[in-house]
Amino acid sequence: MRSVLVYTLARLALFGATAGVLFLAGARGFLLLALAILISGVISFVLLSRQRDAVSSSVTERAARMRENLAAGAAREDEDDEDATKKDVPAPSSTTRQDDREPSA
Repeated sequence: MRSVLVYTLARLALFGATAGVLFLAGARGFLLLALAILISGVISFVLLSRQRDAVSSSVTERAARMRENLAAGAAREDEDDEDATKKDVPAPSSTTRQDDREPSA
């Protein structure tokens, strides 16, 4: 998660620097915001590619761990359900049918 924080702070710093330069150049209001978003986005695409790759790999690894944990939890629940079912339901005897009626002779 550290890589996500570093990338986010770098993006914010680029946005702030871009907005500052545009403000000094005379841009104001919506134009300043729109240009700062566009220009800082392009700059970050070029300059922050390593950090973006690190964020991508950390997010992918975390998602894989979460999927594994969910699958393990579901497997444990299935085992618990099977154990509970085996304890609650008596095994059918050879003289009764599944619907608990006596066999007809």
